[in-house]
Amino acid sequence: MNVLGFESSCDETGVALVSTRAVGTPLLRAHALYSQVQMHAAYGGVVPELASRDHIRRVLPLTRQVLQEAGATLAEVDVVAFTRGPGLAGALLVGAGVACALAAALGKPVLGVHHLEGHLLSPFLSDDAPAFPFVALLVSGGHTQLMRVDAVGQYRLLGESIDDAAGEAFDKSAKLMGLGYPGGPALSQLAASGRPDAYALPRPLLHSGNLDFSFAGLKTAVLTQHRKLGQAPTANQLADLAASTQDAIVEVLVKKSLAALKLTGLSRLVVSGGVGANTELRRQLDEAARRRSFRVHYPELELCTDNGAMIALAAAMRLQSGAALASSDYAFDVRPRWPLDAIDRVDSAGPVRIVS
Repeated sequence: MNVLGFESSCDETGVALVSTRAVGTPLLRAHALYSQVQMHAAYGGVVPELASRDHIRRVLPLTRQVLQEAGATLAEVDVVAFTRGPGLAGALLVGAGVACALAAALGKPVLGVHHLEGHLLSPFLSDDAPAFPFVALLVSGGHTQLMRVDAVGQYRLLGESIDDAAGEAFDKSAKLMGLGYPGGPALSQLAASGRPDAYALPRPLLHSGNLDFSFAGLKTAVLTQHRKLGQAPTANQLADLAASTQDAIVEVLVKKSLAALKLTGLSRLVVSGGVGANTELRRQLDEAARRRSFRVHYPELELCTDNGAMIALAAAMRLQSGAALASSDYAFDVRPRWPLDAIDRVDSAGPVRIVS
């Protein structure tokens, strides 16, 4: 079975072709990605209308590129998958509209995929693929969640961010420090030359006794500390503040993940989402895994950000496991807000609409 997947939830247009196999996880045959970072950098953040328009420009050329690299034709596509939500409504509608129109033209079924489930399952495309069950640390954009994952479609929320997520803490702290957009990668790069113990920043909810996260207070502390540095902080001071900020975020993520493993009694951790590419987070988790004898799995670095490969993969795995059925009803909706634990409680039929 060949699954063509489209991702257009925010500021990256992704297309991929995944094929299922008799044994093992599906095979990624080709994928292509276009990032809108340079376009949005001038505005200091994502402009939804510009994002939607750019998805329209990019999606078909990327589709042709993927099919060419895979050595495949549209006639070989068995299922068309797309990101149904969560994300920006206009951006989601581009991917959904293209996917459903293409599926209708080919006479093939279509399947809407949860964006976060794509991230959650993306490590199955890595050379060191995980096995069920496991604890998942999902750190993607505005989402920070710990989940117990027993199988495809069987997810139990253990804890989540109650205000700012880890990715938002990186981005907003970077903006407060004048590092530009996108802030997270810039802050992490600057932190490499700083001292993580230079400034005493808070670790919100670290000792809360639960697995929830809160990073809004950390952002305020970063702002306060940055103001104390004066109008013209030195390069070393900024590097120290970046390192201290990153250390606070990473410590919370690591310790909460370890607590989740202890609570569930599981010995396998999967880390996915954009923050999962953070070098310091990976270093500390790898070190903890060696000390405590558990396994930790990550997606390949190129698959940490939003991409079509994770959408095609999630669709293929859901179809293989029987967790979902593709539909030949080409009416669709998008869900800008869509909790992952509600993934199987949404009707797929009905007219084109936006559900918030």
